[in-house]
Amino acid sequence: MENDIVAAAQGGQFSLRPPQLGFYADPTLAEAGLFQPAAAGQPVAQVWQGPPSLVVPASYKRYASLAPVREQFAAAGCPVFMRKSGGGLVPQGPGILNLSLAWATDRTLGEAAEGVYHHLCGVLSGALADSGVATHLQAVEGSFCDGRFNLACGEGEQARKIAGTAQYWQAIPGQPVGEPRRHVVLAHAVLLVDCDLDAVHRLANQFEAAIGSGRLYQAAKTVSVAQMLTWRNGRLVDNIARALLRAVAASGVNAA
Repeated sequence: MENDIVAAAQGGQFSLRPPQLGFYADPTLAEAGLFQPAAAGQPVAQVWQGPPSLVVPASYKRYASLAPVREQFAAAGCPVFMRKSGGGLVPQGPGILNLSLAWATDRTLGEAAEGVYHHLCGVLSGALADSGVATHLQAVEGSFCDGRFNLACGEGEQARKIAGTAQYWQAIPGQPVGEPRRHVVLAHAVLLVDCDLDAVHRLANQFEAAIGSGRLYQAAKTVSVAQMLTWRNGRLVDNIARALLRAVAASGVNAA
């Protein structure tokens, strides 16, 4: 697999860190190595996986029971990590792939944010189309971390979320005072490839109930790549990882 991914990367402007499907025991640290090369002018990308776990935004600190609930879930084999960016709860684990892109820009968040989402979703949708899965942008009420830049399969009320997206901007340090601020854009997607959606939602809903958030997610509002295909094999995750990296290489860097 590694040689295929390296070959794909050489066709585009992104450098892959690492040049194969990565694994991070703490999903919140997966993108830590992307900031420095991106700030130095080298766009970077990676496809990675995390352990069975949940990742929530810092806004969840407002729930008084968060700390003891996190301890309970960790003891049961499902750690709950906290990330810097906003949004909602996101699952991780076997059969779930993450795509991270990072690059520097001198544009503002207001100018570029929507274009960043379209670029990221274009990479995802292109890779999925090459694998035989048609997707489009759509919010899907009842899905985890819902937003208008979901990728979904199916139309109207029948739409089901297959991927979620987010972005995080960080100022590049050491910039001259009085000049336009440059930032590193980190665009991130979570793709449901071949996972047990019922089990994922059961854990997510148990966690939300335990902290008293009132949120309830519906497994029927999501779908995996495996469910959308008429064929499947034991290497589906690797095959989709290759497709993602080919799409990254073909896309180049967003103009933002």
